[in-house]
This record gives sequence, C-alpha cells and structure tokens, in this order.
Amino acid sequence: MIQNDKQLQVTLERIKRFQQQIAHLRQVENNPNNFRLSAGGFLAELDRMNLEVREYLWSHPDELQQPSPT
Repeated sequence: MIQNDKQLQVTLERIKRFQQQIAHLRQVENNPNNFRLSAGGFLAELDRMNLEVREYLWSHPDELQQPSPT
C-alpha cells in the first residue's frame, strides 16, 4: 500500500512504464492470442497499482500517519 507522496510518484511512474510496454506489445505482436497472454500480466498489475493509487488519494493525510509508539 502507498504510504506517502514519494511512493505515489514511484507508482505513477511504474504505471506509465507498464502502459508503454503494453502499447509496444500491441505494435510488435502479430498474434492476438500471444498479445493477450503477454499483456494479461501487465494489465493485472496495472489494475492493482491503480487501485492502490485510488486508495491513497481517497484517504486524508491525517489517516495515513502512523501512530507513535508508546
């Protein structure tokens, strides 16, 4: 789970790279079945990362602060 803005930026960059990889696969893979097999893992990971981004952006910063140990 994304805990801070730095992790958010890293995840957003990773999402962009995955999208670029899928776009590249669409250009170079001639067989639709092979494309889907190759892209499926990337798309599943994109879904997971997008959900993490959504959850992070939905939460207020005060909700993300870790309680201090006592």
